[in-house]
Amino acid sequence: MTDKSQISPHMLIVCGPSGTGKSTLLGHLLSHRNTCCLSRSTTTRAPRGKEKNGEEYDFVDVETFRQRIANDEFAEYAEVFGNYYGTPHEMIRSTVEEKHMDVLFDIDVQGARQLRAKYPGVWCVLIAPPSFEVLEHRLRSRGTDAPEVIERRLNTAKHELAQTDLFDFTIVNDDLDTACAQICALYDALRLRNR
Repeated sequence: MTDKSQISPHMLIVCGPSGTGKSTLLGHLLSHRNTCCLSRSTTTRAPRGKEKNGEEYDFVDVETFRQRIANDEFAEYAEVFGNYYGTPHEMIRSTVEEKHMDVLFDIDVQGARQLRAKYPGVWCVLIAPPSFEVLEHRLRSRGTDAPEVIERRLNTAKHELAQTDLFDFTIVNDDLDTACAQICALYDALRLRNR
């Protein structure tokens, strides 16, 4: 069996608080580089909207997810608001070995720490706001979240932004065009790294 920690160093974790533009930057990278794809998580939550099993997520019941935890099938997992989310080792292996694609991970800092412990070669980048005040303004001006949700997001952001030891790089998303260029440059450097 392949040593899980030696599958590929070409994996990039992208973390960042809500409101930093992380999804926009990942979307830009995916649309401008055809050698990478976003990891697909397994979850116990129900599909939303037009989500389909095997596309956005792999949907399973709680018993199945817990059995997979017991079998050490996840590179990282967490329980979030009553639902489990996890990244399967098999998804990483098949993406790298069969599809010959690099893997991007859009996960929180807890998941990033678990993933890095199992795959030491993975790089980790933080998408940060220019300041905490700017982040707060972005979240409040959206007009989509209740005040208590905004407060929870801000408290989570403080925790995430304090995890400086986890990140190899930080991209400050002050100017979107600059941040898009930086995440592409970072990914290109990752591709040049020796396996």
